[in-house]
Amino acid sequence: MIITIKNDDGESVYDVSKIENEENKAGANISISKIGTLNVLVEALNFASQGHQNNLEAILKESPEAVVEQPEEEVVDSEDES
Repeated sequence: MIITIKNDDGESVYDVSKIENEENKAGANISISKIGTLNVLVEALNFASQGHQNNLEAILKESPEAVVEQPEEEVVDSEDES
């Protein structure tokens, strides 16, 4: 299995199947599997979070009574300060 690692130093390409030490090869394959699973979970959480945020925005847009009025800040013109 060929993998690419990207970090601050650039990009490195490795062929895990060429690791001679079986324990290291198994450890690398386990880490690759865990990273893949975590990446899928992160993607799923981002998708779910965006869906909930969209639902919340839709509810709030339909509820004008929930709007909090923000006081307008006074804009000072630099010519008026003289």
